[in-house]
Parts: sequence; C-alpha cells; structure tokens
Amino acid sequence: MMAAVKFSLYNLCRFGLTLLLPSMFVGAIALSSKDQISIAQTSPPTADSRPLTVRSDIQEADQKTGVVTARGNVQLFYPARQIQATAAQAQYFSRERRIILTGNVYVLQNGNTIRGEQVVYLIDEGRFIAVPQANRQVESIYLVSDPNLNAQPTPPPKVPTTAPRPQSNTPTRGR
Repeated sequence: MMAAVKFSLYNLCRFGLTLLLPSMFVGAIALSSKDQISIAQTSPPTADSRPLTVRSDIQEADQKTGVVTARGNVQLFYPARQIQATAAQAQYFSRERRIILTGNVYVLQNGNTIRGEQVVYLIDEGRFIAVPQANRQVESIYLVSDPNLNAQPTPPPKVPTTAPRPQSNTPTRGR
C-alpha cells in the first residue's frame, strides 16, 4: 500500500522541505508535468530517524543519485545534533551521508560556531570540515569550559597599612 501526497512547487519552496535522516529516501520523489511533486512513502520512518529541516528558495531532489540540493537563503535545522546553519546552497548526499554547505556558510552547534566559504558535515562522524575562500581563512569560535573558573579565588594576603613599631628587649622603667 503506497500513500502519495502532492505539494505544489510554490508551497514546497516557500515553506521548505523537511527531510528525515538517515532514512530520507524511503519513498520516491518525482516531478510531474503539472509542477506538482509527489512524495510516496513506502515504509514509516525508523526509530533512529532524526528530522533535518531545510528551508530555501529552491529545492531539488534526484532519486537516482540520492542528492538533495537547496539553493538561495538556505537555513538548516538539525535539532538532534543541535545544529543550525545558513548558506547560499546546501547539498545532502544520502548515500555518503554528508551535507555540503557553500556560500557564506555559518554553522552554530552548542554555542560553537564555524564560518567559511564551504563547510562539509560528515553525519556519521559528527565532524565538520571548513574551507575558506581564496586568500582568506575560516573562523571557528569554541566555548571552552574552565574548571578553575568556578572555584573561589584565593584572596591575596593582607598587607598592613601602617608599619609595626619596633619592640625593644629592654624593660621600661616606671617614673
């Protein structure tokens, strides 16, 4: 039994396409001649599927290659890994399980950030690879915990404000 849902290209591009990882291509996606996209799901998502939401101006999916491409004002949300990203283009390679973000890429994960011209995210390894523009650099900002930061600082020794009077060993005589 196969259920099919139709979305217009306008609505799909306007509201974005929600993808399920890792079993994104359990169904078929095909363009019809009436500018409609049919999504047929042959089996329910598995328990280890994690939603990845991609919003962009244009999105294309190629069932033969397993590549989904989003272009223009791309916003990527992957709550299972606490990842948010923006880029000019994003490509999800379902067979290799990697995402390539290109064009002024900004990635935020758990407060840590990466900026670069291209960032590759290897899903199974949970690893980012950032590449800069020519003659430029990538930038990463990491939150580093400091266990000594929470400890109470040791106060400095107190320094007397006046010099102590010298004491003599000779007894004082009464008058």
